[in-house]
Formats: sequence, structure tokens, C-alpha cells
Amino acid sequence: MAILPMKKVCLVVQEHSQNNALLKLREAGVLHIEKRASPESVAKSAEQKNKVESAIGLLSETYKKRKKSSPVSAVNAPRVSGAGLRRGRRSTDIYGTEEQEPYSLEAVNAASRMELPDYIVNIGRERKSLEDRMFHLKKEIIRIENWGDFDPAAVKEIAGLGQPVYLYELTLDAFNRLDKEVEYIIKASEKNKVRIIVFGKELENSTPVILPEKSISAMRREIDEIKLELEELNAKLNNLVSRMSALKKEMILATMAYEFESAAAVVEKVEEIPENLGLCYLTGYVPAEDMSELRATAVDNGWALSAVDPAEDDEKVPTKLKNSKFVNLLNPITDFLGITPGYREVDISAWFLIFFCIYFGMIFGDAAYGLILTLAAVFGIIKTAKKGVPVPLQMLFLLGICNTAWGIATCSWFGVELDLLPQVPRDISLSYISTAKRDSAIVDQNLLIFCFSLGLLQLTIAHVRCLFSCIRLKSLKFLSEIGSLGMIWGMFNVVLWLIVSNDARQIPLLPVSLYIMGGGFILNFVFASYEGSIGMSILNSCKNFISVVLGIANIFSDVMSYIRLWAVGLAGASIANTVNTMAGPMLGNFLIFIGIILLVFGHGLNLILNVLSVLVHGVRLNILEFSSHIGLSWSGIAYKPFAEKNK
Repeated sequence: MAILPMKKVCLVVQEHSQNNALLKLREAGVLHIEKRASPESVAKSAEQKNKVESAIGLLSETYKKRKKSSPVSAVNAPRVSGAGLRRGRRSTDIYGTEEQEPYSLEAVNAASRMELPDYIVNIGRERKSLEDRMFHLKKEIIRIENWGDFDPAAVKEIAGLGQPVYLYELTLDAFNRLDKEVEYIIKASEKNKVRIIVFGKELENSTPVILPEKSISAMRREIDEIKLELEELNAKLNNLVSRMSALKKEMILATMAYEFESAAAVVEKVEEIPENLGLCYLTGYVPAEDMSELRATAVDNGWALSAVDPAEDDEKVPTKLKNSKFVNLLNPITDFLGITPGYREVDISAWFLIFFCIYFGMIFGDAAYGLILTLAAVFGIIKTAKKGVPVPLQMLFLLGICNTAWGIATCSWFGVELDLLPQVPRDISLSYISTAKRDSAIVDQNLLIFCFSLGLLQLTIAHVRCLFSCIRLKSLKFLSEIGSLGMIWGMFNVVLWLIVSNDARQIPLLPVSLYIMGGGFILNFVFASYEGSIGMSILNSCKNFISVVLGIANIFSDVMSYIRLWAVGLAGASIANTVNTMAGPMLGNFLIFIGIILLVFGHGLNLILNVLSVLVHGVRLNILEFSSHIGLSWSGIAYKPFAEKNK
């Protein structure tokens, strides 16, 4: 488990062979190109890629709707002629007839391939425009329907003859205060509102109703016309769903084209050399272990190649992690969160995975839920075994096992009351944390101690890791890490004394813990900013005295933060128990069907809430509390080589 060392490389090639060089680099697939501001040349390929992506999204949405409802009747729309495409003839008819060959990606050139995405995107834009228009008309009808179906043009015509007409909706008090000279007609009167038509001039301190663009009947006719147009557009999209596979292939090509153009855009011409030489260069990063492959490619193609270690202040160096297959199970989570450690930071993937599995089990906290997740993973693994089991399924299997193990230890099965459980699950539970064998008050205290002990362990690991790093660098800053450890261990006793100590279990506030915490603060104050001079380190701490003092409060809050494992797990168990309590009385009578639905819905909802809780709390303890103590800011750039397929 390590962050692989990188080399910064510079390739110099002849300008006329630039494109061929990029193709060779893509075949090698090891160079992470140094990104720069994208010029206009990249915009076109990005636009094409986005267009294909939008077309796929529209067809996917149409397919989902079609699965939920009856198929839309086909609309006679032209299709691409298969015979015409095979001859390489570009046709403006991209649909043809129902009997003709469907759209074939391989049969057309790049220009005609884009006709289909263009057509689909245009349908989507037209549909969006019509939907917006219909929404506007419906709002107008609701706004004006209390005034009845009248023609606004007639009102404007009367105003043009010298007799302005205004519509007002007034409160009863405002109506009663009207000047007697005002000429009006009462259109309608409700509880506290009066609608009147005023002639001559506008009322003071009142805003007239804005006239609609057309009558209500005309707006309703337009809505009916829009509905017909939308049905036709939806039918066209429905007919195009079969072209999804071709669009997905086009998406691959469009992505490759975009990446190629992006690479070409950062190739720079070498200045101040004779014009006839025409040299250009490209910079990027390559893992040190892959340099031999890039050197071989450079030799074969006659390129000039230089490779150096990245500068200390280079913030663009990408991060490539090399971990075991077990630790790589964490990849779906880090990829989903979009987090990568910095090139000069530490890789905590193994510790992240271990603690995340523990936190997952504690937050879900139910053996039955764990079995559901495990069985779902096993089913997926069996279905995908021949093609290769996806990493997310392997991770789900591991998490399901951890959840089941914790549920068995705590004797939690769908939140069922202990008296209703068989004797076997009660006997195999762990007495330290199981209410089947101990009083619930004692179990709660034990769980709290376990949560805070996990926090103590994880934060200790963080500072021990930093301590050995300082020792390797032969820096006295390791004394600051010892001080941090002292403050954490002392604060652990303070937290137990404040939170856990009660009549059920008395935990004293040990004087030695206060001495350790005080000594730790002094060491941290003296050596936290050490860079070769103790005096300067003390001076820097004095300058940041408030921040240093608040560090003690931060340690307290970090240790306290681990109480969330107990609290969130308790909340999930309470929801499960509440669902059982509500559905239980229904299972013994004619309401059994409703009771089963309530059980399935309630526990299903609890499962979803637990997943969200894991993402919020289980992940947080790793990427915030643990990471901040180990000095990890997740500021890295993921290593993405210019390749046909990322290695």
C-alpha cells in the first residue's frame, strides 16, 4: 500500500508527426498529460461529446417511461437507409422506413454519425420548449380563471377608443375605502376579496391585474395542440430507443476524440529554432515503474525524452495508488466521493477500509439487514462470476458480513423484541454488548466505551504514523506527535468521565490523565512548528496562541465525535422496533396483508436511511477526524493516463 513515485517527463517530437506521436502515446497508455487551460480547439469535440451524452440521456429516460407504461404508437418518421449508408452516401433522411436497416455506427462517416445525436437533441430541446410553454399557459389560466373567459384584445381595443379598462382584485377593506367618483363594475365578491372592473383611470396605491396574452379558451386550445405535439415528439424518441447501442458506441468514439483533442491542445511549439525543424513538445507525468515502457516507445519513434523528479512546489503531480486486491475494495467508495490523497500525502486506504467496515456494521447494527445485503451480493456474484465479479459487489459482500457479525454479537434481528427471538441467537450473542445477556443500561455504557475506544485507537494510529515519519526525517517534531498522543489519551479519560460515568458504572477522572494532557500540550506547543529551530517554533506557537489552545477543544470534539456510532445505530434500531410495533397487531387478523406491506416498507426505508447514515457518519470519521490527525487533506489529482483504456 503506497503512493507510487512519479517522474515529470517532456517529450519533443517533430511537428509534422504530432498526431502520430499522440496515437503512439495513447497505445502506450502511461502518460498523465499535464493539463492547461483548454483552447477553443477542444470546445468542438467537447460539444460533440456532450451532445451524444444528452442524446443517450433522452433515450434512457424514454426507455424507462416506456417500461412503466404501454408503448407509444409509432410515428411515421424517416429513418436512415441502410443501403444508402453502405454506399457512403450522406443522407438527410436519418430514419428511413420501418422495413429498412436500422442506424449503423460503422456504416457512416463521422459527419453523418452526428446527425442522429443532433436530431435527438433537437427533439429534446423542442420538447422542453413546448413543456415550458404549456406550464406557462396553465399558470396563466389559474391566475386569470376567476375573471372568466374574456378576450384581452377586446379590452385593449376599448382602451384604444379612449376608455381605459383596468381589472383589480382588492381586499374588502380596500374596496370599502374607494373614492365615490371611481367608476367600476363588481365582477365577483368572495369572503375578503372583491374583483372589480374600473373605467377611466388607475386606482392609487393599487396594481391592476396584468391582462393575459389571449383568452382562456384560446390558451386551452393551445395546450391541446401542445399535447399532440408532445405525443408526436415522444413517439419519435420511442422509435429511436433501438438506436441506443449505436449511440453508446458513438459515445466511446466521441470521448476518445475529446481526449485526443485535449492532448493535442497542450502540445506546444518549440520557439527560437529554425522554422524548417518544426519541433513541438508535450509534458506530463509517468509512474517511475512505467518509465521503461515510455522510453522504449520514445526510442522506437525517435522522440527526445527527459524525465526528472517533480519539484517540491509542483501541485499538479497526479497520485497513483498501488494496493492489494483487498484494499482495492475501497475504490468504489473513494471513486464515488471523488477523493484522492495528494502526491506527497500518506495513503490510508487500508486503515480506511478496516474502520469503515467496522463503522458500517455498527451503524446498520442488525444481523437480518446484514444477511439481506450478503445474499444480494452473493446473487450478484453468481450472476457475474463468468464475466468477472465487479468490485462493488465484492465490497457489498464484505460489508454484509461485517453487518451480520455485529448484529449477531448484539442480538439484533429486524429489531424484534428479545422475548420473541429463539434461544439460539440469544445464546450466541456477545455478553459485553448484548441486551440478551445484560441489563440495557450496562450495555449502553459498554457500547459508549467501545465507540470512544475506537476513536482513541484510530486517532492514536494517525499520530503514531506521523511520529515515525518525523523520526525517519530525523526531526524533533516527533515530540509534538508524542504531545498530541498525550492530549488524546488524557482527553479520552475526560470524555469517559463526562459521558459514561453514572450510577451504573463509575469512571473516575484520573489525575494522571490531566498530567499527561498538560505535558502533551507543552510538547505540542514547543515543537508543533519545529523546522530546525526550537526558538522559532515557540515563537510561531505564541503568534498562533489562540489556535494552539483551541486545539485542545478540537481534540475533545474529535473524540466525542465517535459517539455518533452509538447514537445512529440506536436510532436505526428504534426505527426497526417502531415498525414492528405498528405492524405487529395487524399480523394476527384480517389486516395481515397491510401489516406485511408496512413491515416491508418500514424496514426497506430503514435500510435506505442506514445507507445514508453510513455515507454521512461512517465516511466522515475517516476523511475528517482520522485524516485531519494524520495530516491528510485529500487534495490529490487522480492519475489518469492518456490511453484507450485506463490502466
